[in-house]
Amino acid sequence: MIGRLFASFFGAAMIAASFAYYNYKFAEFKFINFSEWTLYESRDIFTPQAEKYLVIVYNSKDKNSFEKLQKIENSTPILLIDYYQTLEKPILDKNVTEVKTGTDTMLKIIQRFNIYEVPSIFFIKRESGNLYKQDSDIYKLDNLEF
Repeated sequence: MIGRLFASFFGAAMIAASFAYYNYKFAEFKFINFSEWTLYESRDIFTPQAEKYLVIVYNSKDKNSFEKLQKIENSTPILLIDYYQTLEKPILDKNVTEVKTGTDTMLKIIQRFNIYEVPSIFFIKRESGNLYKQDSDIYKLDNLEF
């Protein structure tokens, strides 16, 4: 009788622990709502069209990073965000969308996704409408091979 009581308690504790872990892992990934944050594509406001994007936050003043960016071959559309907002040499590729934003929004992106180094790279996927959810860890471009 006491064994069944402990087994029931142990089972309930395992279910609670699994639920807590799932909630922790779900909250670990961040969301971005393009309706709330304004990014500019040339002179137009960027409106996401794809279901999934590879987001790259980088520094256009770093020549090594720029060379690596040009070598990326990926079927997922790339959303390229330049920290310095200059993008002296545009990357002419149909799969790459170069966006700019104000300092306020850039800081929000850096804080939301905990970007500590550039270039950083991560995937986002559409949840609904203009709401996208982070779909991978944050990687440093130097450590990622395609």
